[in-house]
Amino acid sequence: MTDFDAIASGDGMTPAGGRTPRIFIVAGESSGDALGAALMQGLRARLGAVDFVGVGGPAMTAAGLASLFPMSDIAVMGIGPVLARLPTIFNRIKITREAALAARPDALVLIDSPDFCHRIAAPLRAAMPDLPIVLYVSPTVWAWRPGRAKKIAAFTDRLLALLPFEPAAHAVLGGPPTTYVGHPFIEKRDLVRPATPRTAPLGAGRRPRIVVLPGSRTGEIRRLMAPFGAALGLLRDRIGPFDLTLPAVDHVRPAIEAAVAGWPVAPTLVAGEAAKFEAFRTADAALAASGTVTLELALAGLPTVAAYKLDALGRVVKRFLDIPEPVRPLLKVRSAILPNLIVGEKAVPEFIDEDCTPENLAGALAALLRDSPERRAQIDAFARLEAVMALPGGRSPSDVAAEAVVATMAQRRNLLPKP
Repeated sequence: MTDFDAIASGDGMTPAGGRTPRIFIVAGESSGDALGAALMQGLRARLGAVDFVGVGGPAMTAAGLASLFPMSDIAVMGIGPVLARLPTIFNRIKITREAALAARPDALVLIDSPDFCHRIAAPLRAAMPDLPIVLYVSPTVWAWRPGRAKKIAAFTDRLLALLPFEPAAHAVLGGPPTTYVGHPFIEKRDLVRPATPRTAPLGAGRRPRIVVLPGSRTGEIRRLMAPFGAALGLLRDRIGPFDLTLPAVDHVRPAIEAAVAGWPVAPTLVAGEAAKFEAFRTADAALAASGTVTLELALAGLPTVAAYKLDALGRVVKRFLDIPEPVRPLLKVRSAILPNLIVGEKAVPEFIDEDCTPENLAGALAALLRDSPERRAQIDAFARLEAVMALPGGRSPSDVAAEAVVATMAQRRNLLPKP
């Protein structure tokens, strides 16, 4: 039994006769920062003291990481911003590679941000072939560019997946060994569960409550706020007054405030995770931009209408989006909505691009604000989704992820022991 085998089996040993294990960990955006912080806590629970080196944001810093540079240096989205920041990004890739080589870590964990992280992993696999490399969050090989699965298999010992169908998808596409560790929102379900089951009739004599989530990027706000506002005006004309809450992310709040000034229904803007979860818990339905938030809403059991407006580049990319042939038996529906893909049916109505009209959105929302077949079908589908995504024994994603990292460290050391 190797040192890490002993750790994986739970006897609390540390490697190399008591040496503190060193893990190089990288996250390039806020969602990865949250995953990284939880994973760091999970690894400490299994390994005891751990020396963490790498790149992260505020959450990972609070968990004990001294980041090599501010995560904001590489947290860039969109073609234009990326091109403008390319010299900085390439410099940060070089700094990160060199720091990892100098650190001689016991494992390398790279979280999401594939354009940055994969440029770290491949050279390090060549330079340190015995280094265990773990990727956390799968690229969407099940939607487009399936060839990426084989490419990352060349330098990855273990992929940690957030979605339950991803291990099978990588298996048929020739990807790396993949472990489903659960979506991080699973750990927050109790914070968004309503006091009254959603199956109960909407309260008579009170105004319906709607939560609106137009996205967290400037382009999304620019494209979605007008049709969302017009849809809510049509809905008010159809069903009467309702209460409206809009959780606004700080960096797009000014754009949201400017847009809602012209809405026919004035929302209450709230900030912060606690206020967002309170809105989830108390709402009767949601209108949301297509994205990860639709999965959060589904795990909260909140009936939802999803929509999106593409930009010019998105319309070009859309032509190349298709479920790869080997994956089609695993995904029973073609949809841009994660809850629909997971349950294998179009439970959440989705209105993309030309279908994202005020009339469509208002009609779908109206159906969810009464005891209708559409509302009942979503609630039933979300219950099945929760069962599919649940981890054995009610374990947390961070605990399962930490277990997988430690097991990979043990396995890699067995295959290629260090001199």
